[in-house]
Amino acid sequence: MKTAIAAVLMSLTSVAHAAPELGKPAPDFTLADQSGKPVKLSGAKGKLVVLEWFNEGCPFVKKHYGSGNMQSLQKKYGKKGVVWYSIISSKEGKEGHLTPAEASDRLKKMSSKAILLDENGDVGRLYGAKTTPHMFIVDKKGALIYMGGIDDTPSADAADIKTAKNYVASALDEAMAGKPVSTPSSRPYGCSVKY
Repeated sequence: MKTAIAAVLMSLTSVAHAAPELGKPAPDFTLADQSGKPVKLSGAKGKLVVLEWFNEGCPFVKKHYGSGNMQSLQKKYGKKGVVWYSIISSKEGKEGHLTPAEASDRLKKMSSKAILLDENGDVGRLYGAKTTPHMFIVDKKGALIYMGGIDDTPSADAADIKTAKNYVASALDEAMAGKPVSTPSSRPYGCSVKY
C-alpha cells in the first residue's frame, strides 16, 4: 500500500515539475503536423518559436482569424524567421478537432508554419494550455520567454484589436532586438481547450 501511494505521489511530483517555467528550457515534444510528418520543437532551436493553441470554433479565435490579425502576425514574423506552430489539442468528437485532411485545408487560410495535432492533449497538458488562443514563445536557445494571452483585451469583439496591447508582438520585437521581454506572462483568455 505504501509503495502504491509513493508511486502516485512521485508521478504527481514529476508532472508538477514538468510545467513550463519562464526562463527555463521549454518542454520538448514531437507532434504530427497536418501531413503526418513528425515535428520536434527542439528541431527549431536557433529560431524564435511561437506556440499558439488553436480551435477554429472558438469565438475568440474567430476574432483574431476573421479580422486577419493572427494571419498578419504569422506572416510578419514568419518573414523575420520566426517559426509559428498552431496546436490543436481538441479531442476527437470535441469542438475544434480536425482530421489531418481538415487541418491541411485549414492551413491554406493561415500563415502558420504548420498545424500540429495533439489529439490526446499530452502537449497541451505539458504546457498547461488553458485557452484558445493560449500563446507561448520560445527563444533561440530553447527557453520559454512568454506565456499567456495574445493581448490585454479579453473580448471576442474584433473592433478591440486596434486598441489592445499585443503581448506576442511586443515580446517578439523585444526578443529580436536582444532585449528582455517586458511582459513575460499574462492571463490567457478565450475558450477552454477541449481535452
